Amino acid sequence: MARRSHSPTPSARRRALHVKAGDEVVVLAGKDRDKRGKVRKVIARKGRAVVENLQQVKKHLRRSQTQPQGAIVDQDGSIHLSNLMLAAEYDRRHAKPAAATPA
Repeated sequence: MARRSHSPTPSARRRALHVKAGDEVVVLAGKDRDKRGKVRKVIARKGRAVVENLQQVKKHLRRSQTQPQGAIVDQDGSIHLSNLMLAAEYDRRHAKPAAATPA
């Protein structure tokens, strides 16, 4: 019997994303709303991005030679792409229109 070729699921298909690593973004929703940061990594498969110093989560580390007591460290969590907007676009949309000069 012939094997079927694997076709990706709809969520795994390649699609254009509005943010990429290195972009400055503004958070639109959630506990970090209206905060800005730089995108460190985009997780396209999950539709999420890691933004510097936002969505901090606690990570518990096991004991090791470098951490003999173990540790609890803060690290950046991921934010869904629908909650992010490029900072330039955000500023453009929220800029106040220039007042018309009376003639």
